[in-house]
Amino acid sequence: MSGIEDLIKTMVVAIVDDEASVNVAQAETDKEGILYEIKVGKDDVGKVIGKQGRIANAIRTVAKASGAKHGVRIMVNVFNKPME
Repeated sequence: MSGIEDLIKTMVVAIVDDEASVNVAQAETDKEGILYEIKVGKDDVGKVIGKQGRIANAIRTVAKASGAKHGVRIMVNVFNKPME
């Protein structure tokens, strides 16, 4: 499902200021489906989540629609990327 991962990353990179800090990874889940974790810099978390979670929900909607086209359940979570 690299196409969905690329789709999510493209949407997030367009929103954030620090594009280098964006990381989209597929994570293990015990439920049916694929979980994608979006990790961004501390200053960009609010931009990705949006007011009342509207932007995050829009990203989830697009990802789920793409997954449905491929017959896969998609879940998306947004995280603050820890300082390295």
